[in-house]
Amino acid sequence: MSPRFLRLAAASLALLGALVVTGVPSAAAASAESDVRTTAGPELPAPAGALRIGSRALHLKDTSRPDPWKPGKDFRELMATVWYPAVSSSGRAAPFMSAQLSTAAFGTDALSTVRTHSTVDAAALPGARPLVVLSPGYGMTRVSLTSLGEELASRGYVVAALDHTYEAFVEFPGGRLEPCLMCTGQGNADVVRSRVKDIGFLLDQLTGPGSGLPVDGSRIAVVGHAIGGASAVETLSEDPRVDAAVNMEGTFFTEPPQEPVSRPVLLLGAQWPTAGGTPAANWVERWGGLAGWKRWLSVPSAGHLSFSDAHWLYEHFDLSGVIPPELEPQLFGTLSGDRATVITRAYVGAFVDRHLRGVPRPLLDGPCAAFPDVAFVRP
Repeated sequence: MSPRFLRLAAASLALLGALVVTGVPSAAAASAESDVRTTAGPELPAPAGALRIGSRALHLKDTSRPDPWKPGKDFRELMATVWYPAVSSSGRAAPFMSAQLSTAAFGTDALSTVRTHSTVDAAALPGARPLVVLSPGYGMTRVSLTSLGEELASRGYVVAALDHTYEAFVEFPGGRLEPCLMCTGQGNADVVRSRVKDIGFLLDQLTGPGSGLPVDGSRIAVVGHAIGGASAVETLSEDPRVDAAVNMEGTFFTEPPQEPVSRPVLLLGAQWPTAGGTPAANWVERWGGLAGWKRWLSVPSAGHLSFSDAHWLYEHFDLSGVIPPELEPQLFGTLSGDRATVITRAYVGAFVDRHLRGVPRPLLDGPCAAFPDVAFVRP
């Protein structure tokens, strides 16, 4: 494994350790802080699409398997947020996260003031739409991909971001907060395999009868950040329902599949090429097994968290107690959070447009003057 991946692993473990130290608030505090604060905070970057966005939370139970991380629990319990094109605004703004979850994950309830661009349970526009599943980084909640989810929904996709329980703090209906049992460890192949099963179960629920959402089960992509990205490509190689996958900054922990992956894959990484011009060995190894359409894009000025909302949040809130300043170069690079959001939305959006809708997107064909900070890697 390359020195860069080792440095990122160390940085990520330090971040996860900081998250665990914040702890879960007491029952009394949790009850008092379970609602979103009324103070208006910063607004997430506005989506570029023309459609209104609805949002709903899903509480899912997979009774076909025990929970892999909590001994004695004989089913897997998950939470997801779904964004979708809406007929009109429901009038009730969707929360970014509750004060309780903000306190548990970041040591402050301030992130509950972030304003989103979707409304709760708005009526969905008719017509089946392509589905994009989002899997967050290790130790990160599904809300860390809200900007991307809202952007794709505003452009006509149904988007579902999944929490992988016990790999991050997860809040369930009624204010029940489950801790991050895995945050003292490190991402590994078992985590990826478990996530593939989580994603598969979510697809069962969203594409099956009675989901209540206009999903086109014949057009599906999985997009993930960090280990969520590795899990996205792993799901692509195992689940024939998935048509395309995006890995943003994710180390591959599993062995390459025996059969080459013939469906489209986008690798979106930060700080490559390296100072020596050598791409990461972990991705080079997997690159040769991608036999279909593929692109490897590098944003040398970005950091490991730049493709999630964590970068934008760090610039709007004092999170130095959770993310030590000495980790800034590795986690955020020199790019601004707003620019990171623009890049992520543009290239992921172009990818799903091309491979789920068949819309040509020249942005993916080579360097673009509008994005001089994005390089095409050809190992």
